[in-house]
Amino acid sequence: MSTSLPLSFCRFRGTSTATRAPFLASVKCSSLPSSISYSLIPFQPLQLFRSTAKTMSRSFSCVFYSLKTKAMAELGQDKKEYGAADAASNGGGRRPEVEHSRTFLEARSEQELISGIRKEVEAKRLPPTVAAGMEELYQNYRNAVFQSGDPAAAEIALSNMAVAFDCVLLELEDPFVFEPYHKALREPFDYYMFGQNYIRPLVDFRNSYLGNLSFFNEIEEKLKQGHNVVLISNHQSEADPAIIALLLEKTNPFIAENMIYVAGDRVITDPLCKPFSMGRNLICVYSKKHMYDVPEHVEMKRRENTRSLKEMALLLRDGTKIVWIAPSGGRDRPDSLTEEWHPEPFDSSSVDNMRRLIRHSGAAGHIYPLALLCYDIMPPPPKIEKEIGEKRIIAFHGVGLSVAQKICPLETAAACKKSEEVDYVPFTLCF
Repeated sequence: MSTSLPLSFCRFRGTSTATRAPFLASVKCSSLPSSISYSLIPFQPLQLFRSTAKTMSRSFSCVFYSLKTKAMAELGQDKKEYGAADAASNGGGRRPEVEHSRTFLEARSEQELISGIRKEVEAKRLPPTVAAGMEELYQNYRNAVFQSGDPAAAEIALSNMAVAFDCVLLELEDPFVFEPYHKALREPFDYYMFGQNYIRPLVDFRNSYLGNLSFFNEIEEKLKQGHNVVLISNHQSEADPAIIALLLEKTNPFIAENMIYVAGDRVITDPLCKPFSMGRNLICVYSKKHMYDVPEHVEMKRRENTRSLKEMALLLRDGTKIVWIAPSGGRDRPDSLTEEWHPEPFDSSSVDNMRRLIRHSGAAGHIYPLALLCYDIMPPPPKIEKEIGEKRIIAFHGVGLSVAQKICPLETAAACKKSEEVDYVPFTLCF
């Protein structure tokens, strides 16, 4: 007996067939034990996105036009107020105050922004390799925002990139140190909203989908009751946290803002990623896919991962925590021969670790599978790269998100005839 999972993403109108996700189509799971039955609600286009799309487009101009001015004040305040006390309370932070260049915040045009990059290189405040990445990022981001057709695209791209570049420069001047558990920095400068506003113009909300909203509501209700929730998900792009939060910010803002992401070390070391990571709640780990990049660092990475697991265990004891983890340990990539992409296989030990943490937390806990589609907005390099500083391709595109009903590990294990099926079931249920 096969089980049908109607997790079907509708094809985004106006897009190529290459964007169709085979793993998000209706799946016949003949490998699942016959005693397991899952009846899910098909994806629905979120009407909220459609009804507000025109209003959002018109409002972008005034909102983003003033963003840079507000950021100038908040970043200045950030430097004055973010001292040793805040660093201690967050478990990490900046070194004592340093002189900060305002080159990017004072840019009034694209030409001034680009020339500002070169000026900072000449002043030796910006490494040439990072500067090259910034220029490329600006061009790709600007082109993607223009794809939206928004009449304020030029102002949006300039404002967002000016603030982003200023944050990057500040990190190079005065690096932020991430602890195993990092809590999102929301004041005096709100790094969470900075990330949201940066990714928002890249999302085609009229062709975006949120599936199984009732399960997201169920999750939020369990969190209010003091339960813990773990979302086992595929991983598509560096923009995943912002995409998830953008799709849930109207219907489930508590989930959007309180999600804790298990994040690899690259997003907290890459200068172009760090400012965005500072706005998310993170459990910082070393990805298994990069564990052996530098052989002499392997033991250190293992120790740090153990430390991070202990931090997560302490967090779960308090209850009301929602944790996102990608058991694949990396982003989905297209097949090198067919150029079709599919979710990376899950590491069963990662799934089992989360099951154990939930079970021993002392609070009620639940595991839900999550499916995410946002590959086209910011796809990863075709192959895994050891070096920091990947090329970032950006596009304006529709996205999708859905959650399935919770997984009951004991019932699943009891229903499986073979031990390997236990590892396969959570992966299958997601897609």
